[in-house]
Amino acid sequence: MIPDTVRDLVYVIAAVLFILDLKWMSHPRTAVRGNAVGTLGMALAIVVTLLSEPLDWPYLVIAAVVGALIGGVAALRVKMTAMPEMVGLFNGFGGGASVLVAGSALIAAMAALSSGEVAGLQMRIATVASAIIGSVTFFGSYVAFGKLAEFLAVKWKLYTWQKVIKYGFSLAVAAGAIWYGLMAGVLPHGAGSQAGLLSLVVMLSGVVIGAMLLVKKDRFPGMNALKIISAVLSLAVATLVVMHPDNFLLFWVLVGLGGVLGVVLTLSIGGADMPVVIALLNSYSGLAAAATGFVIDNTVLIIAGSLVGASGIILTNIMCKAMNRSLTNVLFGVMGPTADTPDADEVYKTVKSTSAEEIAMLLEGVERVVIVPGYGMAVAQAQHAVRNLAQLLEAAGTNVEYAVHPVAGRMPGHMNVLLAEADVPYEKLREMDEINPELEQVDVCIVLGANDVVNPVARTDPKSPIAGMPIIDVDKARTVIVIKRSLSPGFAGIPNPLFAAENTLMFFNDGKKAIQDIINAVKENA
Repeated sequence: MIPDTVRDLVYVIAAVLFILDLKWMSHPRTAVRGNAVGTLGMALAIVVTLLSEPLDWPYLVIAAVVGALIGGVAALRVKMTAMPEMVGLFNGFGGGASVLVAGSALIAAMAALSSGEVAGLQMRIATVASAIIGSVTFFGSYVAFGKLAEFLAVKWKLYTWQKVIKYGFSLAVAAGAIWYGLMAGVLPHGAGSQAGLLSLVVMLSGVVIGAMLLVKKDRFPGMNALKIISAVLSLAVATLVVMHPDNFLLFWVLVGLGGVLGVVLTLSIGGADMPVVIALLNSYSGLAAAATGFVIDNTVLIIAGSLVGASGIILTNIMCKAMNRSLTNVLFGVMGPTADTPDADEVYKTVKSTSAEEIAMLLEGVERVVIVPGYGMAVAQAQHAVRNLAQLLEAAGTNVEYAVHPVAGRMPGHMNVLLAEADVPYEKLREMDEINPELEQVDVCIVLGANDVVNPVARTDPKSPIAGMPIIDVDKARTVIVIKRSLSPGFAGIPNPLFAAENTLMFFNDGKKAIQDIINAVKENA
């Protein structure tokens, strides 16, 4: 084993590398370097931890191989368009790991209590924090993953793999809770005993979680009340665990209630709010890791978890500001049309449709084009076609740029990731605040699969559900081309007068096919 002083010194080096990682990851030019430095820091932390204490190596080797296989396959096989789902899922892994580590630490503390030792208050509070935050993160991240993968809270027919995950996970949670409750409390002690009653709560929590995961809509009566009740009960049970660390069933009651809270908090959040949810769950996973660091007295885990937790909270705040909404409104509010919302038929009376050939003529000889990507581009996987169109226009002397809204897509930086995958130069990506003052000088603005983030009522109608939300002012461009399958509303559920504006042309088509048709038409005109 290595001395504690050497271990602590390496932990300090790893912590510095983590901080540099965050700094360099903030800009694409240094992101690769930041990723490498962060990986090196984590590798150092893991190696020095393994060498500082006597450990059972066979189990560790098995765990490392399994984890490396999962991580390697995910890195190599998951498409960039599926990155939001993977991020959500990996957040959940962090939360689940925190729960398991806290549980094992509590078992060790119970063994120490039986020999006359006393579990410290810091350890008990940290165990509780790790359990509740970890459970909320694990189940909340699974819901986020399921909603992004479009198999949770949906009414349409599912693919076989979606059914296997959806029903298999729900069955595993419910059956696991019932089995544990029966084995740990009901059968050995009776349903009327204290252990039996606690076991029934564990069983009920598992059944409620499993049932909610099978619901085919994201809201149901009493949902907000259930959020408050599960949060209050979680805090009450957390207090009991701190007071009675020798009662292991209380720990699993806390995990079960935290799971209910995680599911009900995330289930009601719509797709357009997913960037906020992903950032928030990322913060939760960091906080859970930091709490676990206090549980096992590991300095570098506390530092790394705190960095992730703080950066996640900052990012969550940025996302909320980009939508002009509070975090409370995202978690508990409902966004949708109101009595003052105008009728769609009235708004869309003057919609003008266009064709690829007409768009090609409009693009001929223009000086400046701005492309505004949205979630529709991700769904259609049109980023490579968009790049090809941009290169074609640039070859003809047109300046092509991209206006990216902070919350476009389903995770922070979603559009940036997709465009980077298509090798679009980062210098071509313009932030909303930077590009808006220049849009009046833009000849043609192409909106691909974006809706609410370009809806001018956010700027003009104070009674609108999205009033005050910062948007990309595409309506100020000389000509706007909107590529969309239909006139269906965005997440806010309200009509978009941009589609019927005098300077707007609608090209109704699949995003990828539409761009390819425009490319073909431009080539024919050349």
